[in-house]
This record gives sequence, structure tokens and C-alpha cells, in this order.
Amino acid sequence: MGTTDKRIDQYIKNSADFARPILEHLRKVIHNAHPGIEESMKWSFPHFGYKGIVCSIAAFKNHCSFGFWKASLMKKNYRLDKITSLKDLPGDSEIVSSVLEAIALNEQDVKIKKEPSAPKSTIEIPEDFRKMLSKNKIAKEKFESFSPSHKREYLEWIVEAKTEETRKKRMGTAIEWMSEGKSRHWKYQK
Repeated sequence: MGTTDKRIDQYIKNSADFARPILEHLRKVIHNAHPGIEESMKWSFPHFGYKGIVCSIAAFKNHCSFGFWKASLMKKNYRLDKITSLKDLPGDSEIVSSVLEAIALNEQDVKIKKEPSAPKSTIEIPEDFRKMLSKNKIAKEKFESFSPSHKREYLEWIVEAKTEETRKKRMGTAIEWMSEGKSRHWKYQK
């Protein structure tokens, strides 16, 4: 058996009565699949890895889930959700072969291809905000020097205002902050 993690013991112990046998069974089968499997807690639930993340298990109020990190690259792309009893699990041999397939992907250093995100559409500068900027040279220069994402942050904040009063207040605040050389989220920068 590979390395275990006491936090997973505690996770299983704290799970609902119906979930404990499911989690314990999955844990045992995953470890039986390969002697080098290592346990860890990531994102507050149990993960199993060998040269990278292989799979994970989780317990919820009324069900458990079990899935593979690189499921989309595997022969059988599955993530089992809504597991409420041991009967909902595939056979042990199927779980073992899937674990071994996921390990092989990690050993071959196969990566999941990330889809490029769609470019964001540009936001036009509202005419009333453009006029306010033209009256304040420092704010205008600062705004023009911002990266597209910083400009977008200010413009989205202004155009998403629900009332005209809020919109005017935000435009005034934006001009004030830009005059001081501040980006939209300056409070959160280190």
C-alpha cells in the first residue's frame, strides 16, 4: 500500500454513515491498483496520485462521487456522481484498470489540452465618462496608460451600475482614483 494521509482517515470518519463504506472501499481498491499510490487532501477532499493526480473521492450530504483527473483522455471517460451505495460502483477490476490507465497517462506526462479562452469583446467608453476624463488631464493620462484589462475593470464597473445615480457616483470615484494613479482594484494590491 502506498502512502496514506491521516486527514483522509478523518474525512471518512466525519462522513455520513452511508458514505463511509463507499469511501473505504474505493480507497482500498485504488491502493490495491498500484503500490505507489499516494494520498493527499486537495480542495478539501481526498485525492490519490502517482506522478500527478490520478483520481479523487468525495462525500456529500446524500451521495458520494468518484472521478479521474484526466478522465477526458481515458478510454472510459467517467465521473461517478450520485453514488449512494456500494451497488452503484463499477466492479473492482474496472476501477483498477482505470486507475492503471490514469497512472500510465501520468507516467507518459500526457497533459490535458486547455481550450483557449475566447477574446473578450471591447467595451466602448461611454460618452459621458469620456467627457469627464477629458476634463481631468491626469486621470485621462492614467486611464490611457492602463492595460486593456485595467480599463475594462473600470468600464464594466461603470456600465453595470443599475441606476443613473450609481453610475454617476462611480464615474466620479473612477476619476478621483485615476487622478491618484490608482487602478480599479487598488485596495487589494500589495
